[in-house]
Amino acid sequence: MGILALFVRIKAAKKPTNAKKILLPPLFMSTGALMYVVPEFRLTGMEILEVVIVGMLFSILLIKTSKFEIRDNQIYLKRSKAFMYILAGLLIVRLGLKSILSTTIDFGELSGMFFLLAFSMIVPWRIAMYRDFKKLASELNGM
Repeated sequence: MGILALFVRIKAAKKPTNAKKILLPPLFMSTGALMYVVPEFRLTGMEILEVVIVGMLFSILLIKTSKFEIRDNQIYLKRSKAFMYILAGLLIVRLGLKSILSTTIDFGELSGMFFLLAFSMIVPWRIAMYRDFKKLASELNGM
């Protein structure tokens, strides 16, 4: 899935973007929170806090490497070579953490933690992207 995300990101930079393309992925991903209906996926308050903080820290790297540019009177996501390395690095860190933590935390709880980690990483990143997109869109409309 991580490798697929890299290819999707490369392909997305070739087409103009819009608010829907930025905001819909976290909305679609949010349906995964239904896993918490099943007791074995539920987390304690402290686990939630820890995972959300780590996810938000990881999102800083994504935010710093996601920039937009205006080309041909449209807004495009600017390619960043660093983004690919950061995304691959985050994937490796997540896999490493998962293999280490799987020895002490049961599967369901760990699954719930890593879903929340990914969601806590994506939401701040997409909010920042949307804010930057809106700035450029107003600049473009003002031209």
